[in-house]
Amino acid sequence: MITRLHSAAVNGIDGYGVEVEVDVVPVKDVGRYIIVGLPDAAVRESVQRVTSALKNSHFFCPGELQVTVNLAPADVKKQGPGFDLPIAVGLEINIQQTCPDLPLPERRRTPIHMEDWCLVGELALDGVVRGVRGILPQAVAARDSGRKYLMVSAENAAEAVVVEGIEVYAVETLADAWAVLLEREKFEPVRTAPYVQVESNGPDFSEIKGQPYARRAMEIAAAGGHNLLMSGSPGSGKSMLASRLPSILPPLAHEEALMTGRIYSVCGLLPRGGGLLHERPFRAPHHTISDVGLMGGGSNITPGEISLAHNGVLFLDELPEFSRRTLETLRQPLESGVVTISRASGSFDFPCSFMLVAAMNPCPCGYLGDPRRRCRCNHAEITRYRRKISGPLLDRFDMVIEVPPVDPASLLQKPDGEPSAAIRARVLAARELQQKRYAGTGISCNARLTGRMLRQYCPLSPLQQEMLLAAVEQFSLSARAFDRILRVTRTIADLAGHPVPTDDDLFEAIQFRQFECQLRD
Repeated sequence: MITRLHSAAVNGIDGYGVEVEVDVVPVKDVGRYIIVGLPDAAVRESVQRVTSALKNSHFFCPGELQVTVNLAPADVKKQGPGFDLPIAVGLEINIQQTCPDLPLPERRRTPIHMEDWCLVGELALDGVVRGVRGILPQAVAARDSGRKYLMVSAENAAEAVVVEGIEVYAVETLADAWAVLLEREKFEPVRTAPYVQVESNGPDFSEIKGQPYARRAMEIAAAGGHNLLMSGSPGSGKSMLASRLPSILPPLAHEEALMTGRIYSVCGLLPRGGGLLHERPFRAPHHTISDVGLMGGGSNITPGEISLAHNGVLFLDELPEFSRRTLETLRQPLESGVVTISRASGSFDFPCSFMLVAAMNPCPCGYLGDPRRRCRCNHAEITRYRRKISGPLLDRFDMVIEVPPVDPASLLQKPDGEPSAAIRARVLAARELQQKRYAGTGISCNARLTGRMLRQYCPLSPLQQEMLLAAVEQFSLSARAFDRILRVTRTIADLAGHPVPTDDDLFEAIQFRQFECQLRD
């Protein structure tokens, strides 16, 4: 007899339904357990976990059985321990129905209507149900495949319950799972908690003294989702500014939180026992990171840092210290917002729409242009250092600014700088304007505007056109830089509440680009 149950798995960051088929045949000699359907090592090892969990949970599991488990679709590799729970339940149901001569104490009622259930969970040897990675996309897959109920471990429940359209039941042990399957009506499904924005207690812009130009650039970048490159000597505050950028960014919208949550769920990075992320991601990988670590991939293909920064910020400190090859891989994802990882096992598309914020020193020793420290680098060393950042990559920054050294006297002055809450209020107002303006277009912020939309939403007067063309000619900017100046102009106008960009808005946007020509020289 064959028992069929339903589970789910993850392929990339997308979930898909898996049918678990269990066949039990009594034999006279030592029993055998066979799992087919392209299982990995973790799935094959479920035999030991399932049999021990059944015995220690006081279920009947005789050894004189040949057990065959098929995981369909059979042509997709199955990974992880999440099939333990459905295999154990399917095995016990099959034993109860296949072996009518079981001793009376071992006879149990068996669940019915298993077609409505999706079961996902790892089993400990004592029958405790443990959480697994990727439960959020698996819950979506269960709902989309027509399942009404989802059974997961208690630690996965808060993550799964954010998916609407399916009832989630949390269980602690295998015995609890059996009881819920028998009499679901006696148990309450997990109730979703309200989506609450949590106030951040992290670094605040009020701690930054001076640097009005860089603070203004940060505000504009946050308001429009723009890429920003900062160059300055050590200790000028570049890393400090970048670390405070999340405190002025708008909160994640629900749909953004769902997509970002799927990525973090697959990587096992969602807070244990918690639901969706509230704050936008801020990822700051070390400059020794590999191409795979940044872009994604590996033997079991998983998202990289650029996907973990989706809908948030990717901060690259000491930019020229990164491998040039690694940096060049950023060019295509920065334009498309998607990275495609192709391997012999398949092709995977991971979303990676992020703000790129980077910091660098002006030269290898770091003190070129510093009024208090003398630079020890010669011209060849400076040129070689700056050439680690290619022209095409430099072109993809919306703003390129110089961060001057801080005057020591200003560090003791009061009052403190403007707090993040005040800056964030202006950023939120600008973002609300953009959301209303681009409603129904699929565009969320000014940094994503296409060329055609730029002409529509950022019109320039004849005098402004002449001003922009003169700047492009003077600073030897590309056509891509031309469009990026227009996007920044639109954001500056939004912060000021201008329906149409003014001359001052355009002039300020140009100023945020002029330092680029010094880095190229």
